[in-house]
Amino acid sequence: MSEPTAIEAEPARPLDAFQAERRYLGSVAYRLLGSVADAEDVLQDAWLRWQATDRAAVTDPRAYLTTVVTRLCYDQLGSARARREAYVGEWLPEPVLTSLDSPAEQAELGEAVSVAMLAVMEQLTPAERAAFVLHDVFAVGFEEIASALDRSPEATRQLASRARRRVRDGGRRTTVDRAVHRRVVSAFTAAAVGGNLTALLEMLDPEVAWHADGGGVVNAVRRPVFGTVGVGRLLRKFTERAVSAERPLVPVLVNGEPGAVWYSAPGVVGAVLAFTVVEGLITDFYVMVNPEKLTHLATV
Repeated sequence: MSEPTAIEAEPARPLDAFQAERRYLGSVAYRLLGSVADAEDVLQDAWLRWQATDRAAVTDPRAYLTTVVTRLCYDQLGSARARREAYVGEWLPEPVLTSLDSPAEQAELGEAVSVAMLAVMEQLTPAERAAFVLHDVFAVGFEEIASALDRSPEATRQLASRARRRVRDGGRRTTVDRAVHRRVVSAFTAAAVGGNLTALLEMLDPEVAWHADGGGVVNAVRRPVFGTVGVGRLLRKFTERAVSAERPLVPVLVNGEPGAVWYSAPGVVGAVLAFTVVEGLITDFYVMVNPEKLTHLATV
C-alpha cells in the first residue's frame, strides 16, 4: 500500500477551508476583473497556491485567501487594460444572471455590483480598483488591504478615497429605487415583446445612452449612442428584427439589478440587457451581445 501524501494525511478541515470560501473569493475576483472566465482562472491559481501553503500556520483562511486572490487579480488587471484598449468597440463586463425568484441567490445581492458600476470602474488604476472593491464592497479593513497591495494602510485609504471620487465623477446618475427599477424594466420587456415602440420611447430619459458590446464578433454599435432619436432607432431595429414569441426577452436580475435576457434560440442566450433607471426613466442601456462573454450563462 502506498504511503499517503502530505495533503491526504492532513485533516479534512484545512482543505475544506478553500471550498468554504470559494463563492466569496469568486465574488471578489469577478468584481476586481469584470470577467467570469478570468475570475475562474484566478480561483484555480489560488487553489494551487493554497495546496502548496503551510495551512497549519494560517490562522484566518479567508483573510489569507483574499490576499492571494487580490494579488493575482492585481497582476491580471495590468495586462487586461492593455487588451481592452485594443478591444473592438466598447468593452463591457461579463454579466452574471440571477433568477428573479431564487431566494438563495437573492441573499447574495448585498455584495452585487451593477454592470454600470463595473463599467465605470474600468477608469480606475489596478490599485485604486482593488482598494475600492475590497473596502467599499466587501468591507475589508485597510490593514488587510495594505498587506495585499504592499502599501501602507494610509496609502490604501487614499487609494479608496481617490477611487470613490473618480467613480462618482465618472459615472452618470444611478438607480436609487429598486422597486421603480423593476417596474420600469418589466414594462420595457412587455412593450418590447409586444412591439409597442411608442411605449418604449416614453420610458426613455431625454439623454438616454445605449452601450453595446459585440467585441467585433457580432454586429453592434462600437461607440455609445446618446439621445432618444438614436436609441429609438436601435430599439425599433431590436424589437422588429430580434424579439418574438420564439425568441423572447425575459426579465432576470443582471448583476443583482432588474434586467433582461434575450434568447436567440431555445436555451441560447443571445443578449443580456442591463439598465440604469432614474426617476422612472431609463438613462442607460448596457447591451452585451459578444457570444464569447455569454458562454458561461445557462438558461435562467
